[in-house]
Amino acid sequence: MKKILLATLIGLASANAVAQEEIKFAMEATYAPFEFVDENNQIQGFDVDLANALCEEIKAKCSFHNQAFDSLIPALKFRRYNAAISAMDITEARNKQVSFTDAYYDNAAAFIALDDNVTDQADLNGKRVGVQNGSTHQSYLLEQMASVTAVPYASYQDAFIDMQNGRIDSVFGDTAVVAEWFKTNDKLSYVGQPVTNTAYFGNGFGIAINKDDQELVDKLNTALKTVKANGQYQIIFDKYFGK
Repeated sequence: MKKILLATLIGLASANAVAQEEIKFAMEATYAPFEFVDENNQIQGFDVDLANALCEEIKAKCSFHNQAFDSLIPALKFRRYNAAISAMDITEARNKQVSFTDAYYDNAAAFIALDDNVTDQADLNGKRVGVQNGSTHQSYLLEQMASVTAVPYASYQDAFIDMQNGRIDSVFGDTAVVAEWFKTNDKLSYVGQPVTNTAYFGNGFGIAINKDDQELVDKLNTALKTVKANGQYQIIFDKYFGK
């Protein structure tokens, strides 16, 4: 009887250990090539592959959960998920709410429009520009370009469709993401130069984590250093952004 009881307790302890090793990642999966839902309804993308590589180093299990972008930080604060990896800029404002890992991707932002609609960022004055609700792009327009009307969308896909249909004049997003749209629409053009204001952009994307979980931050940072050193990061990078 004692042996059976001991075996049962060991089994329960092992099950609990496995459960504790799962890292639940939240993301807004309409932001290719960083995260998107494929034809099999599975979340894929650069962020997913990187998170899986980090979990492999940590010997943890990854799971991915599609959430609205503006709900990611609140979800972390309420501990619905362990981390958010969703092409999220590291900013001072966000650092007050959550912790971030080291940057895993260098970024900049860019305006795009249909050819001949607007040719320079000065032409955006009085225009309607689509951004994702809760994004640093939205904050930048509201705080730095008051003459522009920022039109918030739940996803950049909706903003892109509205621009094509003439409901807005431009879209403001991350350079790697808007570059994907050029592959499907040859009438697009960049408006001015990329924006690298470090109060909003240029600090890189980081994995966001609840401020009380410094242990997970440290684990992910160690794993990130490892995958960069052993070449795994470059393999993932090349898969989505080319050599």
